[in-house]
Amino acid sequence: MRFIAFITIIVCSVLAGCDSPVERVATVNGQPIAKEAFDAYMKHKRIAARDEQQRNSVLDKYLEREALAGVIESQGSLDKALTEAELNEFRKEMLISRYFEQYLRDNVTDDAVRNYYTSHIEQYQERKVNVAHVLVRTTRNMGDVERQAKATTAQEAYSKLSAGESFESVVEAYSEDTVSAKKGGDLGWLKEGSIHAKFSDAAFSLKAGKISEPVETPFGFHIIKLSEGPQVIKKPFESVSGNIRYQLRNEVKEAELKRLLAEVKIEKVN
Repeated sequence: MRFIAFITIIVCSVLAGCDSPVERVATVNGQPIAKEAFDAYMKHKRIAARDEQQRNSVLDKYLEREALAGVIESQGSLDKALTEAELNEFRKEMLISRYFEQYLRDNVTDDAVRNYYTSHIEQYQERKVNVAHVLVRTTRNMGDVERQAKATTAQEAYSKLSAGESFESVVEAYSEDTVSAKKGGDLGWLKEGSIHAKFSDAAFSLKAGKISEPVETPFGFHIIKLSEGPQVIKKPFESVSGNIRYQLRNEVKEAELKRLLAEVKIEKVN
C-alpha cells in the first residue's frame, strides 16, 4: 500500500540497534500507523487538541483517509505512473519550498535588514531643493525662428531680474507655466534626479535666493530661483525595510541555489 507507506513510519524493530517497536496509534489493513506520524500530521495541520475526545475525532478522520487511499490504490484503477509523478513533484516542491522558507528566515533576519540599511545609508538619502521658475515654453515642432524668439524672450525676462525686478512680477509677465505662475512660479521641493538633468544641474548648483540664466529643456527656457536648499533627506528605516528585506531574500536565495546546484552532477542521456 504505497500511499500508506508514503506517510507512515516503518516500525522501529527493522532498524539496526533498536530494541522496541515504534508506538502505534492504529493499524490499517495490517499496516502500522505510527503515533509519530499522526503527531506530525497534527502539527502540519496546526491542530491543538483540547482534549482526548477531540484528538480521537481527528484520528478517526485521519485513519479513514489512510484506509480510503489504500483501498483506491489497491484497485489499480488510477494511472500508477501518473500518480507517482504527481507525488514526486509534490515532494520536490515541498522540500524546496520548506528548505528555502527556513533558510531565508534564518539568514535574512531583522538584524540583517537593519545592518544593510545602516551600511548602505547613502542609497536611502536624497537631495532636495525648493525652487521656483519662469518658463518660456517651446514645443518639439517649433521652427528655428520661433525658437530663437522664445530664447530672446527668456533672456529679456532674465535681464529684468538682473536689474532688480521682483521674481513674482517677472513670473506674472513672462511665465507660460500657468499652474506655478499662480504661486509666484513656485514648484515646491524637487528631488534630485526626478527632473530633467539640465534643470536639476542648474538648480542644485545655485545658492539660496539666487537665480540661473535661462536653461533650455524639452519644455522650454527656464529661469530658476533657488528658494531653499539643497537639503539631504534620509528615508526612515521603516519606510524602506520591506524593500530591503525583499532584495536580501532574493540575493540570499539566488546564492544558496547556486551553492546547492554546485554540489550535484547532472548528466542527460542522449
